[in-house]
Amino acid sequence: MTDKLSFALVSPERELFHGQVDHVVVPGSEGEFGVSPNHAPVMSVIKPGALKVMNEGAVRRIFVNGGFADVTPDGLTVLAEDAVDLADIDPTQLDQDLRNAADDVRDASGGAQRDAAQRKLARLEGIKAAMTR
Repeated sequence: MTDKLSFALVSPERELFHGQVDHVVVPGSEGEFGVSPNHAPVMSVIKPGALKVMNEGAVRRIFVNGGFADVTPDGLTVLAEDAVDLADIDPTQLDQDLRNAADDVRDASGGAQRDAAQRKLARLEGIKAAMTR
């Protein structure tokens, strides 16, 4: 038995994390669930929220938006459609981006433009919510 969990977080743009950790909390579609070393195999759809990586007493919070979590005997792999390290977010800039996105939704002229603006606004609202939990 090992006392560390092998964890990888990958988005379409890049690999955000790969290494050994103590514990990961995943925002699954059925609710948050924790994964520690030697966890039973499971696969889950991810809902928007903060993925928490715990290691050596530190907690790293990463916003994930969609994707899958796969726990195997080898560890945890999260394939996220979108992922942002919350430590990289400037709260003041985020608030401005939220205001701009709300304006874009209000000012959208067509269905496709409105849909894109609403997706952007929902993503930013998800990041804001993940930062406050």
